[in-house]
Amino acid sequence: MNEIERARRYTWHVLISGIAATWVVIAISVGVRLEDGQLDWRRIALALIAAIGFTSLCPRIIRAVLDRRYPTRLVAVAAVLALTAAVVGGAAPTAWGFVLVAWLSIATLHIPRRASLMVAVGTWLTCVGVSTLTWQDNLFAGGMDLTFQEVLFFNALIYGVFCVVVPPSNRLWVWIWMLAEEAHKGREAHTKLALAEERLRFARDLHDLVGHQLSAIAVKTELAVRLSDVDGDAARGEMAEVNTLTRKALKELRQAVRGYRELDLAAEVNSVKGVLEAAGVRCEVRLPYRELPPGVAPVFAYAVREAVTNVLKHSTATFCEITISFTAQEAELIVRNDGVARRQAVDLGSGLAGMGERLAAVGGRMTANPTADGQFLLTAVVSLPLTG
Repeated sequence: MNEIERARRYTWHVLISGIAATWVVIAISVGVRLEDGQLDWRRIALALIAAIGFTSLCPRIIRAVLDRRYPTRLVAVAAVLALTAAVVGGAAPTAWGFVLVAWLSIATLHIPRRASLMVAVGTWLTCVGVSTLTWQDNLFAGGMDLTFQEVLFFNALIYGVFCVVVPPSNRLWVWIWMLAEEAHKGREAHTKLALAEERLRFARDLHDLVGHQLSAIAVKTELAVRLSDVDGDAARGEMAEVNTLTRKALKELRQAVRGYRELDLAAEVNSVKGVLEAAGVRCEVRLPYRELPPGVAPVFAYAVREAVTNVLKHSTATFCEITISFTAQEAELIVRNDGVARRQAVDLGSGLAGMGERLAAVGGRMTANPTADGQFLLTAVVSLPLTG
């Protein structure tokens, strides 16, 4: 499970906790009435059936909201079931009336603020009205000998507090979840953009390097064909030039591919730093003041690219630290970030596996593991001088 799935599950549990609290309130009220000998089993059975039906719909409604859909039909059916449970069981705010509050907590998710306010006001009026019709069932009315006016005031006050506090708190959780989801999509978009820019850069460099020679080869080949029946010596001369241009184009093509494979370390570090900071990840780079030994820079440039790609794809880091150092015996690259994903602990992916193979080819080694303080540490070490 990645970080965004974990955040979704956590939000779901927070929202469903209000439904669980409803059953706690119901259980307490039923226990009090049972102790006082005031329990009407027929009414309780019917209220329980309605409450169970309401509860079964809540997870489906919450999942739809987290998917940015508003299940109007399910919300309406849940409202009928919640109202039935409240009316039959006795709509006191400390008893079955809390089912209406639980309905309000999910009915106001992912709708405009004005609509949420109207739903809250309507729920408050409904709760007060229903609790007024069944005011004699109120536990406080019987236990404290309250009058009708006192019970009405008490119910209006308690329901008012619920209707003011519950909708904004749940809407806040959904809003935070949606922001996290959008940030996650933005990070993926930044990664894809960086890869696309790299492909375009390589295509542009390839065109600039060998495009002219290939055009010249095409022209001279066509000219040689025309001269072959008229002037054989001139045709041979053109073909000799074609041969020279072909060798030159092949040489430059090999240089371009080699240059692409053997990445420039300074350019690569600047590139990945820009991509990380564009994705909202603070990046700190520590490079040696001396030039790296021959052959080390291309190896570490590739390692930096793969390590940062892993950070962007498989973690939720807020900072990334890249450190390169060397002695007379070995050179070391350390990439540290604070966004450990569970997948990293068991699956390093093909990119890091390929990095390990490259390092092994030059007598180096790589380790990549989560640390005890919740960070992910990648270390690449090569012995000097390089053996590959």
